[in-house]
Amino acid sequence: MIVCVAVVGHQNNPLYIQSFTDADDALKLHHIVHCSLDVIEERVNNPKKSGTTLNEAFLGLLYPTLNYKVYGYLTNTKVKFILVTTDLDVRDTDVRTFFRKFHAAYVDAVSNPFHVPGKRITSRNFAQTVSNIVGSYGLN
Repeated sequence: MIVCVAVVGHQNNPLYIQSFTDADDALKLHHIVHCSLDVIEERVNNPKKSGTTLNEAFLGLLYPTLNYKVYGYLTNTKVKFILVTTDLDVRDTDVRTFFRKFHAAYVDAVSNPFHVPGKRITSRNFAQTVSNIVGSYGLN
């Protein structure tokens, strides 16, 4: 089950965070997203240690916690996508497909001429598209 998705700007500013659980878990999920930024920075700055190449957008499993798995994706413009799930047996191909769809929705949202780059994404259409993508995986 996908419990949280986030878009974080190139300066580590949150552009969009949506949790799909109770309000009690929202703060904990925001903390997990924030902590994953350190792992992303480490992988980007030390590609030889992490085993990922710089031309690979999918960062894979960033880190597992007791109840969650956190996955990351980095765009060419250094915008980070973060996925938090409670499924412990998620296939990488499913996560890659999710991130491709999520990236396409993000591109559509920021291509709006009224969107100010680097500011929060407040589009209701983007929020609905993200909810549909999460729902299409049957993980919500």
